Amino acid sequence: MLSEFISFVVEQRSEILHQTYEHLWITMIALAIATVVGITIGILLTRYEAAARPMLGFVNIVQTIPSIALLGFMLPFFGIGVLPAIIALFLYALLPIVRNTYTGIQGVDAAIKEAALGMGMTDSQILRMVELPLAAPVIFAGVRTAMVINIGVATLCALIAAGGLGEFIFRGIAVNNTYMILAGAIPASLLAIVLDTLLSLIQRHIQKLLKPLAISFVVLCLFLIGQAVWPGVTGGAPTLVAGFNSEFMERADGYPGLRETYGFSMEAMEMEIGLMYEALNENKVDVISGFSTDGRIPAYNLRVLEDDLQYFPPYYAAPLIRQQTLNRFPELETLFQQLDGKITEETMMQMNFEVDRNKRSPREVAKELLDLLGFATVAKKEGEADLIIGSKAFTENFILAELFTLLIEGNTGLTVELKQGFGGTKLLMDAIINGFVDMYPEYTGTVLLVLLKPETSTVDSLVQNKDWVYDYVQQEVKQQYELTWLPPLGFNNTTALMMREPQAQKLQIASITDLKEYLAKE
Repeated sequence: MLSEFISFVVEQRSEILHQTYEHLWITMIALAIATVVGITIGILLTRYEAAARPMLGFVNIVQTIPSIALLGFMLPFFGIGVLPAIIALFLYALLPIVRNTYTGIQGVDAAIKEAALGMGMTDSQILRMVELPLAAPVIFAGVRTAMVINIGVATLCALIAAGGLGEFIFRGIAVNNTYMILAGAIPASLLAIVLDTLLSLIQRHIQKLLKPLAISFVVLCLFLIGQAVWPGVTGGAPTLVAGFNSEFMERADGYPGLRETYGFSMEAMEMEIGLMYEALNENKVDVISGFSTDGRIPAYNLRVLEDDLQYFPPYYAAPLIRQQTLNRFPELETLFQQLDGKITEETMMQMNFEVDRNKRSPREVAKELLDLLGFATVAKKEGEADLIIGSKAFTENFILAELFTLLIEGNTGLTVELKQGFGGTKLLMDAIINGFVDMYPEYTGTVLLVLLKPETSTVDSLVQNKDWVYDYVQQEVKQQYELTWLPPLGFNNTTALMMREPQAQKLQIASITDLKEYLAKE
């Protein structure tokens, strides 16, 4: 195990170093801004006591906001990338710096301040020559705390395409790769430990080092600002940039295989799956890996690029269930046979649109379809759940999991517990194989390439026909994992590359091969 992890680290060392640099850069620039602003606010609060309580209350409230929620809240205002990440880290760093500055200055002995005043010192002189030097250890402790907080929170910034060590962590979670998770988590932990140790050594001699530290701080700020501005000043004309989610970056049916099949490479920003469409719509990226039944395709006027080399296999949706569960509740097979082929691509796209754009709940949209198809949707039983249904963390899977729940509870005597939002396909597959989940909506192509991983020749012989794929994965998962596919729901939600329609027209890109040829010209 250890030797395999070391081999992985050696193979990925250049990317680990790059992500570590990104992580450190984002953290330090946010900390530098927070230090200047936080100390200034803390000093002002000691001079204007009436503002102290509301201001400290505000920074306390900011600290209690979950990191993911804060990042999501800022997206409509600041988009994706480094800027919202720095703003979020700045806000999280404020509390310890403001509080410690205020507390440290307030804690200076009143007799010392009175003596300084009696010697004829002005308020600014007392601040610079008495209060700040005496309060420096407490203030510096606040900066140390803010730094450790920021290094941890910065891992989440990978979800909004800001880079950093969170990329490895989220990719590892998505594909259930422990080595990849550790390759992101260990450097982040070491950064926090090393920097905290360094600052603790400085803190012991902080009063003697105030002047050189102030000068070094100014130099650091100028360097960080220069690093932020310089690429934008000197960089050449940008080529097309892609936005891919963590799972697509690593999965067997994702970017690595696509790049090999079509023979091209492009700059790719890693981001949370729901943000890809927003990023494309707001011109932050030019190409994304989306889903062919997504409601945002017509809403955002996107073009689905033709997969002319047929890289992506058919992804027909169907309920995947444990054979043991089906043996206990054989009525489920009969029930889902009634749903066989009833959900078309157009229907699924409209359902996704209702949730993503019209902000309706997945349960409401699922109930509406079942009512239209004539199924009962009122639960007949309460109590301990008879089976557990899971879902992945994207809109369509949320809707289908709710639909399965309503269908089962409304048309059988069974009760369902929902476990929604698994962070990666492999995690959910492991959950159903090990009995933590009884059933979930899956796609034939995903199981073929992520779970079964047959030889390339086998894949090539199957992908031409959706029925061949379904029959193959049905036979293999039953034999290898004691899982059963219930009848397909009817629609094919294949993975696809997408661009904004006006840009695709302008660049004359209709297929992935066209994209490759355009990139070759750049």
